[in-house]
Amino acid sequence: MPQKEDMLAALIGSRICHDLISPIGAISNGVELLEMSAGQNHGFESELSLVSESVTSANARIRFFRVAFGAAQRGQGISHSEVVSILQGYATNARVNFNWQIRADPDRTDAKLAFLLLQCMETAMPFGGTITVSEDEAGWRIAGRAEKMKINPILWEVLSNPAAEMDMKPSEVQFALAPLAATQAGRTLTLEVSEAVGIVIRF
Repeated sequence: MPQKEDMLAALIGSRICHDLISPIGAISNGVELLEMSAGQNHGFESELSLVSESVTSANARIRFFRVAFGAAQRGQGISHSEVVSILQGYATNARVNFNWQIRADPDRTDAKLAFLLLQCMETAMPFGGTITVSEDEAGWRIAGRAEKMKINPILWEVLSNPAAEMDMKPSEVQFALAPLAATQAGRTLTLEVSEAVGIVIRF
């Protein structure tokens, strides 16, 4: 995808997430008021609880998507506390556990790339697992392990060879976007993928 089209796609992602966060926040506030009223009248507690959980889940996903699919510029930061908060919210309805070990505030382009790679790893762990994000002198390291892994080698080939051709499902778009995000961040992806070892990605 040409760079201009890549940026437009990211801006669209940012706009969609930005415009959805406010109404979902308003729904959340409305549900809280209804829950207070329901608590007094002892009615519709279970229904409101279901709505509240759904709103919380939607908000968590939008916050995650805003980082993964939104626009990011080198030199633009994102706080460590915000990253941890986003991942904690997202993990509530995910089958994997996220272990974010990076203490410093990351550059937003690095966070964007990491979030896309987390989604890539999720596809290989349909039954659950643990993904650890750390950093050492060699750079960033994202490692995922699970008792049962489902690895599509053609998808993972796209990360190391963006020119590889395949028909992707909408749920797999992160595999096409991650190499573009790596280029934007000035990073080079290296990966080791196997059912025995798990998945280790460095950049």
